[in-house]
Amino acid sequence: MRILTLGAAALGLSTASVQAQHARDAAAVAYCPELKEIVTLALTKEKFAAIVGRPRDGNFLDTTRPLMGWKDCSLYGTRTYVCDFRSFGSAEEAAKAQAAIVNDIKACLGEGWQEDDDRSSSTYAVVRSSRVPVSMTVATNVEGTDGHVVRLTLFLRAGG
Repeated sequence: MRILTLGAAALGLSTASVQAQHARDAAAVAYCPELKEIVTLALTKEKFAAIVGRPRDGNFLDTTRPLMGWKDCSLYGTRTYVCDFRSFGSAEEAAKAQAAIVNDIKACLGEGWQEDDDRSSSTYAVVRSSRVPVSMTVATNVEGTDGHVVRLTLFLRAGG
């Protein structure tokens, strides 16, 4: 009985340790509070109406709630939020940043958020929630003549 109790205590400590590490990882993501807010807004009846800024070309709008450390954040229509991380000198640098950002997003948003390997490629990662109808793509794109950018697109899936 004593061995079982010690084993249960060790499992509890292990779980607590994993939860504490997850909390530290989420806290390390500077844009985590804004990202959580954007996901929450996407699920409301008003969607992104509370963070709409000035009109841009086409159906784009500035947002009053950019992600910390990101640039050129905007809204497209009523169901899509877009931000660029920053420019990189090579596709390889952008790919490394993309992988780190995907991990950061999963750490920030927590349980239920996973990369959808069936819908991802070397330049395009899909991160989906199993609990809410929100998905994100984190893609590397060519910017200008010799730059590469990592772009986050958060969108409300059909039915949401």
